Amino acid sequence: MGTSIPVVKAILQANEAVASENRAAFDRVGLLAVNLMSAPGAGKTSLILAALAHLPPTLRVGVIEGDIASTLDAERIAAHGIPVVQINTGGVCHLDAPMIRSALSHLPLEDLDLLFIENVGNLICPAEFDLGAHLNIVIASVPEGHDKPYKYPGTFQKADGVVLNKADLLEFLDFDLEAFRHGLRILRPDVPLFIVSCRTGQGMEAWAEWLLEHYRRRRERHGP
Repeated sequence: MGTSIPVVKAILQANEAVASENRAAFDRVGLLAVNLMSAPGAGKTSLILAALAHLPPTLRVGVIEGDIASTLDAERIAAHGIPVVQINTGGVCHLDAPMIRSALSHLPLEDLDLLFIENVGNLICPAEFDLGAHLNIVIASVPEGHDKPYKYPGTFQKADGVVLNKADLLEFLDFDLEAFRHGLRILRPDVPLFIVSCRTGQGMEAWAEWLLEHYRRRRERHGP
């Protein structure tokens, strides 16, 4: 047991070094990188596609898709003409910084403004590995229940923003919105919460505008 802690620390330190390199690569071209984390089925891919309808058409978007297996989500993204790279982890429950670094050579970074990184569906492991993204977004969904912040505090504590998806189902399911908000306030009192429905478009304008504002700030700081 005594030797496992140094090994874990070494792995995380090595990952952080590569994450810093990834972040520097994004900053050089003024790109905003967004890491999306959620349980399976919460709607990460749908959120990306729904956001496109509310972002300026001149904003150039790319995607890195992380899955244990298959290319189904990447195919959905590619069908919209968006540059996308698939990472299949082969059983690993999260993406890490070296995986992202290997994917970057397959994307036209200098021609992108916004990069979505869709992490593997999991609410535990992904939060432990810095990818070099500027924003970490946690997506929950109404059918999952309102207890997720209480059950997975480590992930929600890492969130720069939280999206509650499938809000069109609130009237049909036993979801306590105030209990969900309370769980977030305990962990991150000031974290922004976006209540959205990718199906109906509810709340998407505010979510897209928030992303756009972060992109503008990064462009002012690091843009060409």
